[in-house]
Amino acid sequence: MREEYCEGFFRFRNAIWDCINLRNDKQSWLDGWFRVDIATFDEPVVREAILNAVCHREYRLGGSIFVRQYSRRLEIVSPGGFPSGVTPHNILHRQNPRNRRLAESFARCGLVERAGQGMDLMFERALRDSKPPPDFNGSDEHHVFLTLEGTLDQAFIKFLTKLTRSGVHLTAHDLIVLDMVRREQPVPRAFTRRVAYLVGRGIIDSTGRGRGVRYILGPISGDAKSPETLLSGNAKIRESLSGHLANRMQAGCSFSELQSLVPKLSRRTLLRLLQDLRAAGRVHLVGAGRGARWFASHEMRHK
Repeated sequence: MREEYCEGFFRFRNAIWDCINLRNDKQSWLDGWFRVDIATFDEPVVREAILNAVCHREYRLGGSIFVRQYSRRLEIVSPGGFPSGVTPHNILHRQNPRNRRLAESFARCGLVERAGQGMDLMFERALRDSKPPPDFNGSDEHHVFLTLEGTLDQAFIKFLTKLTRSGVHLTAHDLIVLDMVRREQPVPRAFTRRVAYLVGRGIIDSTGRGRGVRYILGPISGDAKSPETLLSGNAKIRESLSGHLANRMQAGCSFSELQSLVPKLSRRTLLRLLQDLRAAGRVHLVGAGRGARWFASHEMRHK
């Protein structure tokens, strides 16, 4: 079926979504005993994508905006490439509206998010539903080609749901990092701070060092453990480490000896737990480098 709209945008803006929604099926996933339905195409994401196409297209070029709908995919193609300085790789960080007055008019009418927020909304809502992020990789100097994939990832949405219920706040950039990690893609340096935050919270884990470092989703992924179980598990590990050091009395332990006690724990996570104990005054470090040894604090030895 083909629909054409040749009037002013405000006269048919709702009709576009109504047409898409006619073929917008539901996908479901099991949350314990309950079945949760999620629309293949999310209305706020689709509306924002179409508004961006109308607002930022190159009106000096002929041609139309095309919206192509498939069972699990939506494609939106608009004339003109990206505005100067904007690429598929920096679109979240850089804004350069081609038609500023049109963008301001849409904002005054309440149709679009304030400057720079609409793209964040598109990425965040797609990723929270465990769908792939908006994909601009088909774009060139003559067209912006946006693909919205609608397929859910059951394991990833369970992982995100557990995080949300544990009270963890995730930004759009955090979600992008988690999506890259789950798809085993390298994380760009621009996200270094968010990676450090996620590793520090135990949400992702790291293996290897330097250029060989790899990231994986943390222990709460899949059906293994809830965030609450993870936190209590870390507390138990801290108690076990401090108890072991107390038993070692004067000898203490090297970092590698402590690693052998918890072989499934990454080096970074183990170091973070030891630093927690150190900050609490329960253990201390003597020496540096390979010769460094961890000891229980004086109070711990006499408990």
